[in-house]
Amino acid sequence: MGNLKYKGYSGSVEYDEEENYFTGRVLGLRNDCIIYEGNTIDELIHDFHEGIDHYLQICKEKGNQPEKPYSGRLLLRISPTLHGEIAEKAANDGLSLNEYITRTLRSSI
Repeated sequence: MGNLKYKGYSGSVEYDEEENYFTGRVLGLRNDCIIYEGNTIDELIHDFHEGIDHYLQICKEKGNQPEKPYSGRLLLRISPTLHGEIAEKAANDGLSLNEYITRTLRSSI
């Protein structure tokens, strides 16, 4: 249905037709869970914002570092042949393997 964004976090939007109700959860968190709900989209967005604000406040009070949804690091398993082909293409283009993959992925979205 789409995603919500707030303070660097993204959240899902789900709609239950039978219950006529919206729910969602913050995406990309490994150890923590933030869920939210609402009868309307406005209520859902409000609860999403409150959930993140509450999470950040609790982390601050406890002296914990809030979990960031995405670190920017991605472990990817591919065949050695494909790995070599990508590395050769990157070198031919004068790019690091990381920069080549980043540019390729960015152009696909």
